[in-house]
Amino acid sequence: MNTPPHDAIPPRGEPSQSPERTGSARLRPPSRRVSGRAIGVWTLRLLFGAVLTLVVLSLLAWGASSAPWAWIPERAAENAWMLPVAYSVYALAKIAIVPSWRYRVHRWEVGADVIYTRAGWISRTWQLVPVNRLQTVDHTQGWLERVFDVATLQVQTASYAGSSTIEGLDSDEARRLSEELAVRAGTLRDDAT
Repeated sequence: MNTPPHDAIPPRGEPSQSPERTGSARLRPPSRRVSGRAIGVWTLRLLFGAVLTLVVLSLLAWGASSAPWAWIPERAAENAWMLPVAYSVYALAKIAIVPSWRYRVHRWEVGADVIYTRAGWISRTWQLVPVNRLQTVDHTQGWLERVFDVATLQVQTASYAGSSTIEGLDSDEARRLSEELAVRAGTLRDDAT
């Protein structure tokens, strides 16, 4: 199998091997986790979306059960309340599981010459972005992220596939990292020309 184990993190204090020493980049879990406060952001985003969807489904169920529309089968009109109930069970399970699962999976690491990320809670995305190929480094913080004091760092290269986003970073760390990456990218790009 080509995928590395998801829990094979190098022990603390033991330096990770850089691609220069090994001759190639190894796919392994990045060593750093996002901020634990990201769980709150992800939970509230899911909660807001679930409430909005539940309101729409409840209005549709109420309309189907109380409106005298002949095109809705009688059995569907009588059981229309089951749709919001079934969605509520699904939404509660999703809200309870997904944020903590994302926290366990989402990782990042910035090496001497590469930004390494892993994201996704069902299907996973592993990315290695060379620092010398960076074109922009964006540090964003939406209103909900400001409440939890986290931020999103997005690095973009000339290639769409080379762009990477790290959600849920501590806001001070994201600010420091964005400034550091911008300086390092400029230095590496100047050295390459």
